Amino acid sequence: METIEISNIDKYSDKAIQMLMEYGPKMILALIVLFVGLKVNNGFVKLLSKGFEKKGVDDTLRPFILNMVTVIFKVMLFVSVASMIGIETTSFVAIIGAAGLAIGLALQGTLANFAGGVLILLFKP
Repeated sequence: METIEISNIDKYSDKAIQMLMEYGPKMILALIVLFVGLKVNNGFVKLLSKGFEKKGVDDTLRPFILNMVTVIFKVMLFVSVASMIGIETTSFVAIIGAAGLAIGLALQGTLANFAGGVLILLFKP
């Protein structure tokens, strides 16, 4: 069994303190932004839901739009928080864009029909 030397402990503790001083404020700020962003998201969704009720948007369409807005906002929030921490987000954004394009092209006809149904539910001709 290898013995731990005092000089190694000092070296690792100095490195830990240095990393804490470097990344600590970024992590705290990112957690605050994440917490506030999630609260803003919930408030915005509640406000949007009340607006949909006031305008008389169909009951079957309301949860779909609210969930879509929630997911889009959360993805944008997590990407921005990851960027604040120091993670390169260009690859995340490229993957999200490529996945959206691939899904859109694969479901081209189905999405056109779905969008037509959403428009019918919204405008009730």
